Amino acid sequence: MRLDRWNLYALMLKCRLFEEAVARLWDEGLISGEMHLGTGEEAIIAGVVPQLRAEDALALDHRGTAAMLLRGVDPVLLLREMLGRPDGLCGGRGGHMPLFSKEHLAASSGLVGAEGPAAAGFALAARYLRPGAVAVAFFGDGAMNQGMLLESLNLAAVWQLPVLFVCKDDGWAITTPSHAVTAGEMGERVRGLGVPYVPVDGLDVAAVWRAAEAALVRAREGGGPTFIHARCVHLEGHFLGFPLLRMLRHPLKEMVPITGPLVRALLRRGGAPFGERMAGVRQVVAVLLAAWRDPRQSKVNDPLYRARVPLSAADPERLQALESRVAREVAESVAAAVEEGD
Repeated sequence: MRLDRWNLYALMLKCRLFEEAVARLWDEGLISGEMHLGTGEEAIIAGVVPQLRAEDALALDHRGTAAMLLRGVDPVLLLREMLGRPDGLCGGRGGHMPLFSKEHLAASSGLVGAEGPAAAGFALAARYLRPGAVAVAFFGDGAMNQGMLLESLNLAAVWQLPVLFVCKDDGWAITTPSHAVTAGEMGERVRGLGVPYVPVDGLDVAAVWRAAEAALVRAREGGGPTFIHARCVHLEGHFLGFPLLRMLRHPLKEMVPITGPLVRALLRRGGAPFGERMAGVRQVVAVLLAAWRDPRQSKVNDPLYRARVPLSAADPERLQALESRVAREVAESVAAAVEEGD
């Protein structure tokens, strides 16, 4: 498959619209539990998954919906699974994190770092059962502090397994900046385990495509694993309802319940010294200021926006037709999933 920016944008848009539909169902209370969307990761997913063959395998993290969709899993089955229905992809028992499709050789897990061992296992099986096949692991930067992922990198290097490790790095470990909990530099860590390290702009689908293309060819020809470090921005934070984004988007509604207790604690007699209480207030203010400067607020950090701009300039009518078609397809899938469960 060749690099086709129109096709890649269509795939990215499909992922975005599908996950936005999931968000609406979650908001309506039809999907329960935490919801981790992959909005902001579309360029990474679309740059890798369409290049895979039927015999290749996918090991996914808790944001596996888009990859499952581009792998060819029925979107209606995905939605029914999230809705908890018995006719869902996994019988309605897994929700959006542990998704499995034997037919597509794809599995996701909510366990941080579990994608490494799964991909290594897939790759080892491919060596004996499907020569020329590869395995791909998608995970976040926080997973790089999990022992099982580091052990998988080491094993893949020692055994020269056909694995592509893809780190989707948004710079955050839930609400903690990654640099505050991760020592050293990721490239040095990866190269120290004997795995080639390829940094790439995870907001540029063409750049991801080219990096993945070279890594997949290398793996298929027996060259062993590659690690792609793709930086991105999670547009909805760690999960839907992310507190910092709620405060940013609805400051009056969200700040009133917080401001009152803070002021009362600051002015009350007794308790901690006034200086310590002021330090606590300064921390809260610093967090809010950081939220205002959050990269999620800029369009240039949206991979769909970046992919769309040159297409709009080249042929706006074709772009409009493409977007209408994709929107219609996603809407039909959502309608089918919801209606058949009534």
